[in-house]
Amino acid sequence: MSELSAVKAALASQTIETPSWGYGNSGTRFKVFAQPGVPRDPFEKLDDAAQVHAFTGVAPRVSLHIPWDRVDDYAALAAYAKERGLTLGAVNSNVFQDDDFKLGSVTHPDAAVRRKAVAHLLECVDIMDATGSSDLKLWFSDGTNYPGQDDVVARQDRLAEALATVYARLGDGRRMLLEYKLFEPAFYATDVPDWGTAYAHCLKLGPKAKVVVDTGHHAPGTNIEFIVAVLLREGKLGAFDFNSRFYADDDLMAGAADPFQLFRIMHEVVRNGGLDPAAQVNFMLDQCHNIEAKVPAVIRSVMNVQEATAKALRVDAGALGAAQRSGDVLAANAVLMDAYNTDVRPLLAGIREENGLRPDPVAAYLASGRQERIAAERVGGTQAGWGA
Repeated sequence: MSELSAVKAALASQTIETPSWGYGNSGTRFKVFAQPGVPRDPFEKLDDAAQVHAFTGVAPRVSLHIPWDRVDDYAALAAYAKERGLTLGAVNSNVFQDDDFKLGSVTHPDAAVRRKAVAHLLECVDIMDATGSSDLKLWFSDGTNYPGQDDVVARQDRLAEALATVYARLGDGRRMLLEYKLFEPAFYATDVPDWGTAYAHCLKLGPKAKVVVDTGHHAPGTNIEFIVAVLLREGKLGAFDFNSRFYADDDLMAGAADPFQLFRIMHEVVRNGGLDPAAQVNFMLDQCHNIEAKVPAVIRSVMNVQEATAKALRVDAGALGAAQRSGDVLAANAVLMDAYNTDVRPLLAGIREENGLRPDPVAAYLASGRQERIAAERVGGTQAGWGA
């Protein structure tokens, strides 16, 4: 197989999961901005996700968020997705928007609140079974705002107990994906603040528990690609939540703020076997498009992940290894920079055309006129957004 053929084959193995909430209205803590044509229910979200897949060819799964995507019949929702060439991906729980969870959910000092939170997580497992989803994704806003507010170790014990209960409920072929976040809304001590905490809990739980790396959830200057490499080495990298940040958890389009960082991450993924389907790394987006049109923004994010992956696949592994073994610092860095500076857009455009797609997915979607049609048709009702 030629080098180009190998690159194309590797790119063909990568699919990117898009988030249902990325198609709804979102904003900052100050304001949520409404846009014309935004979906009003989970079915219309799937309609939009189907457009992303149709124009990119690599986005066949959609993450759900419960209760934002709650429906009466989840089997019907899965069938609706299938009719549009999609499958339902990770089921995301929500234990951060109920008044009872002000002091935490699964780590709350009140056992009754903890039981309520665990019941929701188990409901999400039921939804997985109904939709055929293989991944349960957990993110906890739990933590404290003041020293002495609660016992740090006791909260870890409560977290471990809840995770073990949910883990025991997972069926065959199902996984628990544990996400971490440095801060917000807990500002003194977040109960799952970093990859080490998430890894420790997953290691104790067993092989069905994996860590999620959200690229916006770290302290400034954190070497995220190091975390990715170590988790891959340990077989504990379950998924990514791709987005971009300038300051904190900005949830901007993937690759928008620091495309070089995204390339460095994907280099470690490629180098350490993360593109191999056997590694079961789920490449997901987790973004909130505050001011930009939803569908084109998701398409652009998918393309940005593809471009970073294609550049990572162009790294001359032989030359890089030789430079590293000889201690030639400049040569090793130059190998990476040569790959990063490669314009892979013609390659990706050619791959799309080979698969019967337009070379520029964003331009093709905008030219289709669909954005204007949904703005005219989706009038009335309640638009989807945070909390809906």
